[in-house]
Amino acid sequence: MILRAAAGRLTGPGVDLPCAIGRSGTVAAEAKREGDGSSPMGRWPIRAVLLRPDRVTVPAGMTLPWRWIGRADGWSDDPADPAYNRPVRHPHGHSAERLWREDGLYDVIVVLGHNDAPPVPGAGSAIFLHCWRDGATTEGCVAVERDALLALLPRLSPGDAVEIA
Repeated sequence: MILRAAAGRLTGPGVDLPCAIGRSGTVAAEAKREGDGSSPMGRWPIRAVLLRPDRVTVPAGMTLPWRWIGRADGWSDDPADPAYNRPVRHPHGHSAERLWREDGLYDVIVVLGHNDAPPVPGAGSAIFLHCWRDGATTEGCVAVERDALLALLPRLSPGDAVEIA
């Protein structure tokens, strides 16, 4: 399945949800830069799902690879880090976003394959499909309402993708 994020909607076969994207809108993938607040245009394969164990349960029927996150989990956003745009553990010697958040945005994280094969330092990190906060823009990700995201997970399969247009 290909999900398409465009014009404030995440759509696909049987899917039509309000979504939020980066605070700076979209940008061509080759122009994406770390910290620019833009969502990179393109088709990004779904790699895995990360779940916060104290807030959600694994949806029945989910076939995507997944794992629980813990308090020490992070994602490197430092272009100087050899682990740039990869999961890391805190404390970490470089800048890295914390995945364990109190605001609920990362209760469910669908990792998208943007700039990961291999990562190009500075070309953008941590592009996820994750939970939103009342439709507020993101730092470059795609976000939807948490319960809708949980309901969508069992419909997704390895090989599916999110297209940001």
